[in-house]
Amino acid sequence: MRLLAAPDKLAGTLSATHAAEAIALGARAAGWEVTLAPLSDGGEGFGEVLGGVPVHTVVTGPLGEMVPCLWRRSDDGSRGVIEMADAAGRSLLPHPIGTQTVDATTRGVGELILQARDAGCTRVIVGCGGSATTDGGRGCVEAILDGGGLGGITDLVVATDVTTRFVDAASMFAPQKGASPAQVDVLTERLRDDARWLSSITGISITTIERGGAAGGLAGGLAALGGTLVSGFDLVASSLGLGDTLSACDLVVTGEGRIDKSTLQGKTIDSLLAVTPSSMPVLIVAGAVDAAAAAQLGARRTGPLSVHSLVEEFGEDRALHDTAAALSEVVLRALEGSRPHQR
Repeated sequence: MRLLAAPDKLAGTLSATHAAEAIALGARAAGWEVTLAPLSDGGEGFGEVLGGVPVHTVVTGPLGEMVPCLWRRSDDGSRGVIEMADAAGRSLLPHPIGTQTVDATTRGVGELILQARDAGCTRVIVGCGGSATTDGGRGCVEAILDGGGLGGITDLVVATDVTTRFVDAASMFAPQKGASPAQVDVLTERLRDDARWLSSITGISITTIERGGAAGGLAGGLAALGGTLVSGFDLVASSLGLGDTLSACDLVVTGEGRIDKSTLQGKTIDSLLAVTPSSMPVLIVAGAVDAAAAAQLGARRTGPLSVHSLVEEFGEDRALHDTAAALSEVVLRALEGSRPHQR
């Protein structure tokens, strides 16, 4: 009997890879064979999941300061994978004050794309998640244009976890990034200006493109340069051959930092459940769980679904500071009563 360990990151505590390893530890102690498939929908950890040789560098951060970050290059050098959050993410601007939410730029993302171009990558994948910015991708596009354009990049892929349109990015996501209601209005009007500017220089209207509002409109800016916008989860699932892996398993264990209403809008767990056979049992372990959202997940499936909260079972301190061990323990407890060798 085989179990698939397929979590997203538990934000702030475990990467998807480390979460999968913690799940595997508990599952093996309960007698299961385990296949690891750490997942991402385009947010933090996206590059690690897709893999590649890390390339360490320094680029412009969200407020114009230089920040260390990395991108990943495939072994043959043809593919580059970039996480926009490395150059313009919320972790770089965790507590914005004043106009920082309005001022934050994606210029460093453009600089990373140029580095991948100069390294000979012909396919560049940009994960759009965890952004601190709502600049419509203007900083990124300006950096690329200032640097001579995409050049030899023939396939620019933009992986997103939302389907929000370009101008709606401010109202949907800027409050999460610290924007006041007045700043949301400013950002919304600026996105309209950005759309007109992008259309004037590329001839492409991006206001109606699905997913264009991802990462504060960065996705739309890259679409104007010819980028293809795709589901981050679908891209990862295809790259990992997730469908074939699922068919060889008897149980799925997944997780993320928090189960809430956003989980239901195409995030990793929701997307994973959509491709998992309806009769296959699923165990979800999250840092925190909103009961209403968990109930809605359960209502979408005919097979067994169990949802566990690390905070509820261990308290907030252990959930945050001993996450891997707590995750392993929850999985072991949940599976002990159904050890495969006892069946």
